[in-house]
Amino acid sequence: MKILFLDSAHLFLKQELERQGHVCEEDFFSSKAEIEAKLSNYDGVVLRSRIIIDKIFIDRLVSIPSPIGRVRVGQFIARVGAGMEHIDVAYAESKGVKCISSPEGNRNAVAEHALGMLLSLLNNISKANAEVKAGEWKREANRGTELEGKIVGIIGYGNTGSAFAKVLSGLGVKMLAYDNDPSLTLPEGKGNVEIVSLKEIFEKADVVSLHLPLTEETNYLVDDTFINKFKKNICLINTSRGPIVKTADLVKNLKSRKVLGACLDVIEYEETSFEAVDSTTKNQELTTNSDWKYLKESQNVILTPHIAGWSFQSSEKMARILVEKIAELCK
Repeated sequence: MKILFLDSAHLFLKQELERQGHVCEEDFFSSKAEIEAKLSNYDGVVLRSRIIIDKIFIDRLVSIPSPIGRVRVGQFIARVGAGMEHIDVAYAESKGVKCISSPEGNRNAVAEHALGMLLSLLNNISKANAEVKAGEWKREANRGTELEGKIVGIIGYGNTGSAFAKVLSGLGVKMLAYDNDPSLTLPEGKGNVEIVSLKEIFEKADVVSLHLPLTEETNYLVDDTFINKFKKNICLINTSRGPIVKTADLVKNLKSRKVLGACLDVIEYEETSFEAVDSTTKNQELTTNSDWKYLKESQNVILTPHIAGWSFQSSEKMARILVEKIAELCK
């Protein structure tokens, strides 16, 4: 097959595909229109998130001049990562284009990062670190809260949700998981997790961790109404997608202490490519955004720049998984 890489990936992916006899070319900088003009020359596309894969893009990919001298095995779009919200999967598959991703590759990285953020929040680690480095030694002001005995609600029990349950399993917490497909349970994450209704999570959870794709149904799912369905005041973790949480409503509930603290690896202000929130346009918007200012200055908010699944190990794992899935397409 002839494969076009639109984003960088672990070197193993390109090297192994070439070892198997495929032709791999890279184009990390051309515009969407420039890429669409040459798509019919390729059998597959590999990317992360810099380009929206819409109907126009897919139509150009499947357009007929077939590459001369080669038999087209079947076309595909391969996502290095988990989320597929920037790809019109339904339309692609209706055109015979297979859509594959590699959520198995970074699920453990996401799980460990979520746990790290939560422990930092509960034990004031980030805050205390900054104070000590500034010459302040405040012990009582940084007394921590133990995770043991807490009830953790996991909303979305697929790859990352079940991996989060796995890393929590030795910490003495009770885990309740909700998924709109209750049959979706992965062996390594099942352990002592109880699959429950969302209503039960609202009634019992102390900590809530989001592990959801971004869809029309989940966009702004976590708003003021959603947050105030919880019986207890909660800590919130979001390592999925920023727009799942309505920032203005989160800030409102942080101020009222309905949300005791938040761990956010993703925010709704990110660029589509997830690479920054500080482009010229975004900078102008965020300069006067009081909600973003509050999140940055709040001592009970932990922020990281969309790196939960961004470990050295996960990069190679995702590459290996995509190699296996692309090989399956050739059978």
